Amino acid sequence: MNNPIEIFATWFAEAKNTPAITEATAMILATASKEGLPSARVMLLKGFDERGFTFFTNFESRKSNEIKDNPHAALCFAWLPIGKQVRIEGKIEQVSDAEADEYYASRPLISRIGAWASSQSRPLDSREILMQKVEELKKIYSEQNPPPRPPHWSGRRVIPNRIEFWQEGEFRLHDRNVYTRETPTSNWQVGKLYP
Repeated sequence: MNNPIEIFATWFAEAKNTPAITEATAMILATASKEGLPSARVMLLKGFDERGFTFFTNFESRKSNEIKDNPHAALCFAWLPIGKQVRIEGKIEQVSDAEADEYYASRPLISRIGAWASSQSRPLDSREILMQKVEELKKIYSEQNPPPRPPHWSGRRVIPNRIEFWQEGEFRLHDRNVYTRETPTSNWQVGKLYP
């Protein structure tokens, strides 16, 4: 198979259908500052297609500041119960307002309120301050009067130029296939890597 997005879809479906994997969408997102200092955290994949892999976040967060300065990232899915890992590298773009609005509206009310209440990645004196903000916003917003998407909250898409599929092998003789392309419209080139 020469389309890594189709391979990812197959592996992702297997991971989602494996009871031992409680959150198949969990991925490590690695970014770097303009000085090249790395930072990594767990995020949830919210969608993927031929354009790339999408997640949503507060644009005032540390990760977003790093992305603004250095718009490249790496993702890693580690589905260890099925002996599979996927690594993705590429440039980052912002999703459209329509995509962000649609996803934001699909979130539970308390999560939408949380997007307004949290000054993500900034110092917090106590959890009570955050929860007080949440309670204040709950008095304003409801399912009948839903909060609009905050201007500082949207989605990012990693446009892959490299995708590696790692499959566990006996005696650490793993199987590694790597797909690379020069541009988002280039054909994928496939190769194998030593374990």
